[in-house]
Amino acid sequence: MSGFVFAEKPIEIVSGDGVRVTDANGTEYLDFGASYACTPVGHSHPEVVDAATSQLEELMYVQASYPHAARTALYERLAETGPVDVDNVWLCNSGTEANEAALKFARHATGREKIVATTQGFHGRTMGALATTWKQKYKAGFEPLAGGVEFVEYGDADAMREAVDDETAAVILEPLQGEGGINPVSTEYLQAVRVATATSGAAMILDEIQTGLGRTGSLWAADKHDVVPDVLTTAKGLGSGLPIGATLCRDWIAEDAGNHGSTFSGGPVVSAAAGATLDVIEREELPEHATEVGAYLRGQVEERLGDDVRDVRGDGLMIGIEVRRGSNRLLRDLAIDHQILALPAGRTVLRLLPPLTIEREHADAVVDALAEVIG
Repeated sequence: MSGFVFAEKPIEIVSGDGVRVTDANGTEYLDFGASYACTPVGHSHPEVVDAATSQLEELMYVQASYPHAARTALYERLAETGPVDVDNVWLCNSGTEANEAALKFARHATGREKIVATTQGFHGRTMGALATTWKQKYKAGFEPLAGGVEFVEYGDADAMREAVDDETAAVILEPLQGEGGINPVSTEYLQAVRVATATSGAAMILDEIQTGLGRTGSLWAADKHDVVPDVLTTAKGLGSGLPIGATLCRDWIAEDAGNHGSTFSGGPVVSAAAGATLDVIEREELPEHATEVGAYLRGQVEERLGDDVRDVRGDGLMIGIEVRRGSNRLLRDLAIDHQILALPAGRTVLRLLPPLTIEREHADAVVDALAEVIG
């Protein structure tokens, strides 16, 4: 049996608990992929399960034009935790929808068309977000896409300054690229983007779909770089695996957001789960924990693997290991021989995105396995 879209892996996951999942044969795996960072507080965290279950039993769904306590609480919580003044919140169902909204809001607010995006960037698979995604393999068969997009080299401040002009509606970029290969940039670069957009009257959109919610060591990567964007997008781990995304905006973007909406914007159940997820992240100080354990894990990989890998990069618990041969074979060996699940980020990069609750013992187990499959 095969899926209509997805190429299915030969592991049927039936349950999860904390940092581990179990397949239909009873085999337990250490999950260092977290389904692309979707379970930051671990699988089936009791507090998140209780919040979603309680809301499910009371009211499964009501559309966002009717106020609801769980949704209102999430609006307020995201507004409080977002970068200063980025406190208008629109809820949706996924990261690509959050980025679609960001692009639409920016064009409507500025009255301009041009969007500047970056090489190796990934922003989603719907037609607008896909137009700002770099790699052609994601676009093949779906073109023509939305027009008016110009790409510049990621990390090149001069190229960005040259590209952003009085015709630019927005710049969209990740503060640390995920799908593109776990590619970091400097604080100076992100601040240069901020200056370029502010000077030209364009919106700066930070795509924190993967970097947000504590993964890189602060709730938002924007905070680490002391950059306040006009729009910040988040999704993935926000609902601990339930489908939800959010677009956070400054007033000048939100006050003229145009005719945009969504039937399933911030349903009560996913809003309750998201609120509980944020509670756990804050109370258990998971961003700080991600900094500590992530630094330990990167250090152990560098020490143990040394010249067997080309590079180890990332921040917090968003880690890329560039290897000297294809990553898919290594991922298969990790899963089959060592019961560890990880992800690719291109043909030669292993991506580690574990729950933020992992401990050093879990990091040690992964490094031991990597030493066997790579060394």
